[in-house]
Amino acid sequence: MKKIAVCSIVLLATVAMAWAVAANAADFPGKRITYNICFNPGGESDITARIQEQALKKYLGADVAIQYKIGGGGALCWSELVQSAPDGYTIAGHNLPHIILQPMEMGDAGYKTLDLKNIYMFESTPNVLMVRKDSPFKTLKEFVDYAKKHPPGVVTVGGSGTSSANDLGTTMLGKAAGIKLTYVPFGGTGSAVPALLGNHVTALMSYSPMVVQYRDKFRFLAIASEKRMDVIPDVPTFRELGYDIVEGAYRGVAAPPGTPDAIIKKLADAFDKTMKDPEVKKKMDQNGFKTEFMGPEASLALVKKKTAEYEVIMKELGRVKK
Repeated sequence: MKKIAVCSIVLLATVAMAWAVAANAADFPGKRITYNICFNPGGESDITARIQEQALKKYLGADVAIQYKIGGGGALCWSELVQSAPDGYTIAGHNLPHIILQPMEMGDAGYKTLDLKNIYMFESTPNVLMVRKDSPFKTLKEFVDYAKKHPPGVVTVGGSGTSSANDLGTTMLGKAAGIKLTYVPFGGTGSAVPALLGNHVTALMSYSPMVVQYRDKFRFLAIASEKRMDVIPDVPTFRELGYDIVEGAYRGVAAPPGTPDAIIKKLADAFDKTMKDPEVKKKMDQNGFKTEFMGPEASLALVKKKTAEYEVIMKELGRVKK
């Protein structure tokens, strides 16, 4: 009898929890949603969120508060996200390859790649190698030749975060060109750009939107895309210049593990409508973003595909934590 009573209590608790989750999903969103950005203001994640903000509020039917949680190249933000309540009211922008490379390279990054529950993947940006307008380097060849003629590590390349697309892109260029570059990580593109403006680094490995924003201040030596981008047709690809480098970042949004699928669907639907909103799409194109439209399943499939690809690359570079 005692065992039957205990089982009944457990069953009732399970039913009650399921009912509460269902009720929460049915009423969602009933209050403001916190949308955390894991990098400095002024970077690509921030720009994207600001473009999305008004349309997202409209399609969600709720207020959205954009906040910043900066540290560890995004790791602090994602570590906190996986500890947040799985109720849909705390979400965060997430980046590939960052959420793959950090646990792979660090071992303990404070979160695991698949802990982050994918909602939507909404844009991508290829890496771009850039220098100041007054730099002596007018071409990628001049940049590489200089690095070859000087002691290893003298040429410094800044970028957004460690174990990131910029970090990996710099390493790939060094390996492909046979040069030793010193990568200098910053808290995001928003803080990396002033470092180049102040001449604190030789170059930046940044992203395509920076070409659109800083045409008058920087020179762009090469872009790591398969073909030239229409919005910046004068920037040659690394492949055109003899280096088989195609690398960059995907950006999307994720929720804590355990967030009900019904809530994920509501969030994904709102982001899908937001990214297909004509005004949002226009601004994304104008700012040098490649718009993506991947829901939860497609986003997860991309994460798994890229994980397999990066595992091979990182092992070749000797950067996998054993």
